Amino acid sequence: MSGMVDNARKLLKNEGVKQVLCAFSDIRGILQTFSIPAREFIEGDYFETGIGFDGSSVRGFRSIEKSDMVWMPDPSTMKVIPWIDDPVQKSAIMFGDIYEPWGSDLADCDPRGYVAKRHFEKLKEKGMSAVFGPEIEFFVFESIDPTVLNYDLWVSPNGGAGDSWGPPRVMPSSPEITPGNFIIRPKEGYFRAPPEDTTVEYRNELVDHLEKMGVIVEYHHHEVATAGQVELNFKPKELVDVGDTFYLYKFAAKNVAEQYGLLATFMPKPLYLDNASGMHTHQSLWEGEPFKGKPVFSDPDDEYMLSQKARYYIGGLLEHARALTALCAPTVNSYKRLVPGFEAPIYICWSPRNRSALVRVPMYVKKPSAIRLEYRGVDPGCNPYLAITAQLAAGLDGIKKKIDPGDPLREDVYELSEREKREYGIGELPTTLRDALDHLASDEVIQKALGSHIFDEFMSIKIEEWNQYCLYITPWEIMKYLDI
Repeated sequence: MSGMVDNARKLLKNEGVKQVLCAFSDIRGILQTFSIPAREFIEGDYFETGIGFDGSSVRGFRSIEKSDMVWMPDPSTMKVIPWIDDPVQKSAIMFGDIYEPWGSDLADCDPRGYVAKRHFEKLKEKGMSAVFGPEIEFFVFESIDPTVLNYDLWVSPNGGAGDSWGPPRVMPSSPEITPGNFIIRPKEGYFRAPPEDTTVEYRNELVDHLEKMGVIVEYHHHEVATAGQVELNFKPKELVDVGDTFYLYKFAAKNVAEQYGLLATFMPKPLYLDNASGMHTHQSLWEGEPFKGKPVFSDPDDEYMLSQKARYYIGGLLEHARALTALCAPTVNSYKRLVPGFEAPIYICWSPRNRSALVRVPMYVKKPSAIRLEYRGVDPGCNPYLAITAQLAAGLDGIKKKIDPGDPLREDVYELSEREKREYGIGELPTTLRDALDHLASDEVIQKALGSHIFDEFMSIKIEEWNQYCLYITPWEIMKYLDI
């Protein structure tokens, strides 16, 4: 620990950092930060004592009579923010864990320290490790005014008849029409090249900044939706690190977009009748260190190179899929992504290669270290410490209980009849946030992974969110029912 503290102090001093953003996550998954002058870390004892704050002002943490809490820095996460050149504004960002008063005990409200780090340590005690590689998609818009929204009617719900409210038009809040008058049609944006893809320069600069912060990007591209949907994939990380990197990714994406006069949003489904943003999460287990020890999921003699433990892990993911959805798709808007026809999973099944399945086995490289599973029922609105830890807990429960996932589905599940889906034993994910919360409320394995405090507070926050949504009268309802 002392070596990491020394390195962090040297970094702050050598880079001329003036301010440190002290970062952590609330239960909802929203990044929280406060600023401390760098000199307090260079000359003072904050690395040892931590910094007190008001836990009652953070959603889901503590009530007002128990508000004193302590943020303890993790010096290994110190990163200089590379897009800030002004010497007065020069800043770094560092993650930390949340403790009770006097820095005595780890707080059970902390998604990073209490949930992700605790499960990381448990796995390590067993001589094992797990790595995760989330594919985080998001949109960049020129601007958006939530008080003036137009329907994105590229395609009417009934092919031009019935529920169509006027001629097709584009949202003025999103850059569908490029400067060269090229148009990326809905669901046709995948791998588009410039000049149709107007996000290349933004993505290139974002990659450069991320790599300066130690986030190594494997590749990036325009995604399937119309102009403005992008994806950058970074190299896989272990449980706590992947959550930290998720927040660095979003933090950089939003701030670099702002410098381009753009708005980056990780809202799962911002556009009507076009693809949404997901966060397909690749994962693998290892005996020993990742990529150095033995890959638990690999069996060279199997048709798909999958070990029996990998199949049991899949069984656990499928068994707990409905409860996982509350954490992996935690917003009302998430369930407008989980619908047929937009490449999002809605059926509980597994398959090699097949992107219509909830759990997919990628088949790109035939070598043991490359064998992994992809859980597709996640979106970037989640809290990664909670959502990814819950996936791990579900998979490990499958191994523990030897849950058989059944035979893989080889067909496009979207094309199956209701009778065929029943014959295959294919269930469905929840269709609303409220349904998902009901499933989470009855899943003891996932509740235990979260701990009682986070489970209770998450349920309370999300039920309140659902009730607010149910009370709101949407523009769609006015258009649909005003003439009754």
